[in-house]
Amino acid sequence: MGKTTATAVAVMGLLTATSAQAQSGSSSDAEIALLKQQLKLLEQKLDKLQKQTSANTQAAATASAKAETAKAEIKTAVANAHAAIPVKGPMAPSGVVVTMPNNRPTICTADEQNCISLTSRVHWDLGGYDYRPNSAATVPQKLDSGENVRRARIGILGKFLGDWNYALVYDFGGSSDGFGGAAAGSLPGGGVSGVENAYLSYTGIRPFGGKMAIEGGIMDVPWTLNEATSSNDILFMERASSQVIATGIAAGDFRSAIGSRWWNDRFWAGAYVTGPTTGQIHSYSSATPNGMTEQYGVVARAAGQLVSGPDYSLHLGGNYANLIQPARNTITGAQTLTLSDRPELRIDPTTLVSTGAIANVSSAQVYGIEAAATYGSFFFQGEYFWYNVERGANTGLPPVGARSLKFDGGYAEASYVLTGERHKYNPASASYGGITPARPFAWQSGDWGAWEIAARFSTVDLNDQLATAAGIAGGRQNIYTAGLNWYVSSNIRFMLNYLHGDIARQASATSTVNTGSKFDALGFRSQVAF
Repeated sequence: MGKTTATAVAVMGLLTATSAQAQSGSSSDAEIALLKQQLKLLEQKLDKLQKQTSANTQAAATASAKAETAKAEIKTAVANAHAAIPVKGPMAPSGVVVTMPNNRPTICTADEQNCISLTSRVHWDLGGYDYRPNSAATVPQKLDSGENVRRARIGILGKFLGDWNYALVYDFGGSSDGFGGAAAGSLPGGGVSGVENAYLSYTGIRPFGGKMAIEGGIMDVPWTLNEATSSNDILFMERASSQVIATGIAAGDFRSAIGSRWWNDRFWAGAYVTGPTTGQIHSYSSATPNGMTEQYGVVARAAGQLVSGPDYSLHLGGNYANLIQPARNTITGAQTLTLSDRPELRIDPTTLVSTGAIANVSSAQVYGIEAAATYGSFFFQGEYFWYNVERGANTGLPPVGARSLKFDGGYAEASYVLTGERHKYNPASASYGGITPARPFAWQSGDWGAWEIAARFSTVDLNDQLATAAGIAGGRQNIYTAGLNWYVSSNIRFMLNYLHGDIARQASATSTVNTGSKFDALGFRSQVAF
């Protein structure tokens, strides 16, 4: 457009100059003709320029229109592409909730009606004995010092539909603490490590204003006060021998059982039908090793907090067990029962008190009482047991017609938490739990967790009808134990135990040869659990 205007101005200038020259009268006709010819040429050029300018303008308009069309098409394509991408709106609620109660990994549905969690415990022990046999006839003559992975458990706990609870726990540790087998010199108790818990429990029924669990499988039957207390929470490295012997007849952990328990904030009652522990022979016709029938029995317990306040409590209870049918050897016909335990430290698995295999056992009963109390940071617990073994089985083996045997034993223990924490009551098991430090150990802040001192006296007498051919000289064991517990956190604990033991025993019911012993021992445990 600017170029066309300049050309027009030049033509106008030329016309003006020509007109001026014509008016002067000095131009000839030839010059006028020449000028007209030049003017015509200029008019043709101007016309050509105008047409070109018009064409350029139309082309520019067309190009602009095409550009606008292309731009619109691009915008449409981009919009379509964005539309194809899902719009990011509010995130939908997750179907699971992951938590860590007491550092236990737990996964639940959003309504918390279905859960699964991982559980584990490791108890690693170190210890040594100063063992002194009373005579050359004493067996053993020496105990071995060293270490023992007392427990190494891992498993899962969970629930379905809010009321169906289950557990599967396997023990890789030395819980059996024996040599198991039929070879000469073998000791009973070996080879039973394995499935410690594998049960299903229903808790949907809530009668009499309390809670009820109906359960069955392999479990740690909550029979006796000390057995109802978790091994993570007991005051000493081992439970008292009298209690271990009582639960070994028809209860304890690794035990097959089915039954029910009911509880509220104050009272607890439960009863179970029990069978063999895991690892027992389940073959009637086996010859190597000999086949065995399965034992069965019943256990019952009732207990509760008779007095309870902010700073004090008093717990009382009683329990009963009946081994209705002992296991029977299908090859020899023998029907036996052995009562024994290690000296409350299992670095060496050898038992120092034992009845040996009592022959012709038709049944066995245990009667027990329990008591516990708290006052501030002070804690006390004790139990006493009476064992009765009936020898009326018709096996054709001696002794025939022997009288029943009676043994007894118990313990009393107490502790004081130096840092002020307290043992809390657990109504679901009618027992007292461990210590949760108010200020877990932290080097940077100078916190040292919780510290507890403890002491125990335990006794068990496995002698009866001495000086008779059918008598049992299992020995009498008294052990004094002092303990120091350091609770680093709710998951970590270190234990230090000192034991002094005195075992009075004679070679047999009719022999007074002294086969007793004395010992002092030191044990240490490193414990982690969740």
